[in-house]
Amino acid sequence: MRLTLYGRSYCHLCEDMERALARLQHELRFTFEVIDVDLDPVLEERYGPLVPVLAGPDGREICHYFLDLEALADRVAVK
Repeated sequence: MRLTLYGRSYCHLCEDMERALARLQHELRFTFEVIDVDLDPVLEERYGPLVPVLAGPDGREICHYFLDLEALADRVAVK
């Protein structure tokens, strides 16, 4: 499963979530890409106040601000 982390370069919460995801991706069998919302006005408007935002492949939000391990595990367990 491929997840998307929406964030920005100067956001410590974004960095924290990215590090946590990197530690978990092999165990929970997912990959993720990081997208800087400041590079796209539409994404900045949609996610800017909520970053970091973790979304599933369908675009649905899994969590924002802090990594919700339970929500992540539930989401990646769905086949």
